Amino acid sequence: MPEGPEIRRVADKLEDAIVGQPLTEAWFAFPQLKTYEPALIGEQVQAIETRGKALLTHFSNGLTLYSHNQLYGVWRIVKPDTELNSTRQLRVRLATAGKAILLYSASDIELLNADTLAAHPFLNRIGPDVLNSALTVEEVKERLLSPRFRRRQFSGLLLDQAFLAGLGNYLRAEILWLAQLLPNHRAAGSQ
Repeated sequence: MPEGPEIRRVADKLEDAIVGQPLTEAWFAFPQLKTYEPALIGEQVQAIETRGKALLTHFSNGLTLYSHNQLYGVWRIVKPDTELNSTRQLRVRLATAGKAILLYSASDIELLNADTLAAHPFLNRIGPDVLNSALTVEEVKERLLSPRFRRRQFSGLLLDQAFLAGLGNYLRAEILWLAQLLPNHRAAGSQ
């Protein structure tokens, strides 16, 4: 499963492809999303945000496309008139005059307004995104030393998306190695 940095790199490429340009096509595979298709034509993607391993595509009309690739989801960028020959199932197609972005095989896809975005169960469960430029060392330290997390072994804590969203196994190993900490180290034991 891709981790936060891989999701951010995808988001950056998707942003470069379509942000700020009017949508000429919006297509969703899931019947419950079909009613949103006409509402997106002519709208613009304003930003593509990552929160851990979730991707949030923010539209100019206030809607947000929530997608989580899980194990199999993958985004592709193509020319607007391109149809890819793939064994994967197309789930989302958003096109502008210059580019189209396609989401294949993901199963966790929703369209949200401001209220449903603020109340989204997954997004409310996860901690701050490790790649959010507003996240400070002080905030991470405060979370680490909080009663909720300070007695946890780092080996499990660094995989807990409620602590910090976007970390996974390879990043956990790198962090522990660079910090010269054993996996069973706990913040409570270091004071």
